[in-house]
Amino acid sequence: MGLSDQELRQRLELLKIEHRDLDEAISALVESGGHDQLRGARLKKRKLYLRDRIIQIENQLIPDDIA
Repeated sequence: MGLSDQELRQRLELLKIEHRDLDEAISALVESGGHDQLRGARLKKRKLYLRDRIIQIENQLIPDDIA
């Protein structure tokens, strides 16, 4: 059974918040001069995954029959 539009919107908002938080964390890591490349790569990978999930959910919320 799929999620309702309301549940999808809530999930979408949580994903967007996490995505923004990761963006800030990546920026802070870069600005601090941290040389933890593995951590940076993991954060970026997670951010890309979140972006893909956000796009999937947004596509589910958009009606297919837009004309």
